Amino acid sequence: MNREKEIEILEILSRDSRLSAEKVAPMVDATVEEVENAIASLEERGVIKRYNLTVDWEKAGIERIVAFIDVKVVPAREVGFEAVAMRIARYPEVKSSWLISGGSDLRLIVEANSLNQLASFVAENIATIDGVTGTDTHFLLRKYKEDYALFEEPDKDSRLVIAP
Repeated sequence: MNREKEIEILEILSRDSRLSAEKVAPMVDATVEEVENAIASLEERGVIKRYNLTVDWEKAGIERIVAFIDVKVVPAREVGFEAVAMRIARYPEVKSSWLISGGSDLRLIVEANSLNQLASFVAENIATIDGVTGTDTHFLLRKYKEDYALFEEPDKDSRLVIAP
């Protein structure tokens, strides 16, 4: 399958990974077998890393603390930021980790069950790493959209219908 069709498949699955090959095939003008083969190839090559589920934990009645942590790092000789970034990324509390531009070097998304758990994680695991010179933590207050999914449904039109 050509690269353009693979990109189309990736874009479709990135918005809804539950779609079957039967539903994707007509969207990309391909056969079901071609889509299945393309997805298998993308998985095998490591292009598709995993299939995610977006959960509204608040609606599920489960409290989650989410923090965006900016980390300042002194780059190590010959490896730059890689050693520190990979060490941090391996912690199970770290949902995402990126090298960024600006006032910080790394940006993390960290999830915890309580504020104390999050504070301990930062103080004991992140701040103590050689090469980390500072952290700046921002807490998620409310989600509106994540991974293309809206968390607040748009207001329904509550106007009365006028009949002629």
